[in-house]
This record gives sequence, structure tokens and C-alpha cells, in this order.
Amino acid sequence: MLGALAEGATHGFALARLLGPGGPLGQIWTLPRPVVYQALNKLSDRGLVAPQATERSERGPNRTIVAVTPAGRRALERWLATPVEHVRDMRSELLLKLALLDRAGTDRAATVRTRLIDAQRATLDARLQALRTQEQAGEGFERLLGAWRAASVRAVLEFLSAASPVTPPTAASRR
Repeated sequence: MLGALAEGATHGFALARLLGPGGPLGQIWTLPRPVVYQALNKLSDRGLVAPQATERSERGPNRTIVAVTPAGRRALERWLATPVEHVRDMRSELLLKLALLDRAGTDRAATVRTRLIDAQRATLDARLQALRTQEQAGEGFERLLGAWRAASVRAVLEFLSAASPVTPPTAASRR
């Protein structure tokens, strides 16, 4: 929600469309309209968003325009830069972070994206080492589970390689 609101002040109905099943972010992470409004209330209670204005609506009640507060921007920046801990959360959380950074379209967002990918890669490399140990030491289903998890980590690492910006070759690497 904060990431969507960071794009510019808006109202809950617009956020619900953005996060709905057919919305650009809804392709990754869907929120039903009532949950969007509940989340806005929680974010407001925490001082992360604040009402800015009221807009008349041709359909339904007036709409309250909300914007991210400075505290909300700091919280969002911390979240965007933090690697996802569990591989099972990569599909939703990591892709959502990458989508929000892409939508921001700024040089700063590109830098955060690069740092996030590098940090995510480091986190997963460490996880892969631990899983290899589990896979080698385990028996029966434990070994099978370790193999599954290791394969999942390798798949995400491959994705991150594809998602990384292309670095121009240096003079040393061309030799």
C-alpha cells in the first residue's frame, strides 16, 4: 500500500483498482477492496499516511485523498531495500518490491533495485549452503525436502541473474 501511495496521493478506490485482480500490482498481490480500506486506516493510525483532501465522487461517497508521510516514506524505503527471507515469499514479496521500484522509474529506485538484488543474492547464497548440508546429511523425506528447497533457491538465483542490470564489461574483463 505504501509503495502504491508513494507514486502520488490518491484515494482508496484507486488503490483497490491498482491492487485488484486485473490491476497492474494485482497481477502479483491482490487485495480485496475492504482490505484496502482497512489497511489505509491502519497506516493512518500508525502515522504512515495522512489525509490530504476530499474529492467528490460521481458514484458513491466522497473520496479521501491520502498521501505517504515522511515516516511512511522511511518505512517504505527500509522495506524495499530488505531482502526477502523465505523462498516461499519470493513470488509475492520480492516481485512486488521489484514492480514498485520499476514503477517509480527513478535513478534512486534503480539503485535500490540493484542493491536489493545483490542483498537477495547474498541471502540466498548463504541459504543454499545450509540446504546443501541438510540435503547431504538428511535421509528419506528430509533429504527430499532439502533437495526441493535447494532447487527452489537455485531457481530464484537464476531469476535474479536475469533480473540484474547488465553491467558493461570493464577493460580487464575484455582481455
